[in-house]
Amino acid sequence: MVFAWHFLHSSSGDPVPFEGVPAFFPFALLDEGHTGVALFMGLSGYLFAKLLEGRRLHYGWFLWNRAIRLLPLLVFVIAVVAFTKWWAGESLIHLWRAVYKGVIYPTLPNGGWSITVEFHFYLLLPVFLALATRRGWYLLLVVAGAIVVRAYLWFERGEVQSLAYWTLVGRVDQFLLGMVAYRYRHWFVGRHARVTCILLLFAAFYAWFDWRGGFYLQPSYPSPNAVWVYLPALEGVAWAVLIAWYDGSFRPRPAGVSGVVAKIGAYSYSIYLFHFFIVFRAADWVDGHIMSIGNFYVAVLWSLLAFVLMWPVGYLSFRYIESPFLRWRRSYLLD
Repeated sequence: MVFAWHFLHSSSGDPVPFEGVPAFFPFALLDEGHTGVALFMGLSGYLFAKLLEGRRLHYGWFLWNRAIRLLPLLVFVIAVVAFTKWWAGESLIHLWRAVYKGVIYPTLPNGGWSITVEFHFYLLLPVFLALATRRGWYLLLVVAGAIVVRAYLWFERGEVQSLAYWTLVGRVDQFLLGMVAYRYRHWFVGRHARVTCILLLFAAFYAWFDWRGGFYLQPSYPSPNAVWVYLPALEGVAWAVLIAWYDGSFRPRPAGVSGVVAKIGAYSYSIYLFHFFIVFRAADWVDGHIMSIGNFYVAVLWSLLAFVLMWPVGYLSFRYIESPFLRWRRSYLLD
């Protein structure tokens, strides 16, 4: 979804204009593919609840493991960004400022802002796990509190999109709803009709959101629309339900199509950080040298091909940049 979003629109509505909505309404989830980030956050919360809820952990080794999983590739990508800027004769001052500010603010390049949000979640994870251990619905109180905070900020600032999308002010809903979904996954396991209805309603909502202007045109960015007060929670609910349903209802084999998809999942972090170097140029090149891809459905097909071509990049990155550091992992579970 994120790859398609960037391929279709870049940040300027090119080659596919922001205006317009796909006739087949579930495709709005690709037309507004930034919601894939919400899926990632929900998946992160769900998996950490699955691994850690009710168990004791060595928090220092937990942070160590997350650091060696995420930082080597992030540092490498920042180095590549710095080299390309230096090669082009650009000053590196703004990049270095973005990097050191990136510990707190969403300023890291190539989508690294989401790693900052993830890091902030790690800092609060022990508190969230303690709340979940006492009563799972305590986490829902935190989500309700986050909605109230966003409503207050929207009232005071006139907009809350910039905080709801780029920071834990909005993303905390998705992490926590992922954790809640793990606790109450029995509500969704095998309930195919129930989950299908929830996801269709979410897709219909996103088609409405897209029709109203989507990410950039309500009426501009950042948007003064109050939808950003509650949108993170709606995304969190929908994706958490999907994750819990899938995890509890199916047992895919580690071979065949499932094995291929699992490999793509293993390379997804590399694909995510590296695709910023390629995806916009790829869309421009196809549009300028092969055929016009201003049509949404044509552009989606080309984005799928471009995504497949990213797999070798993801493999090489995972094999030679990420994997060597994984041997330094330490066990952080104490029981």
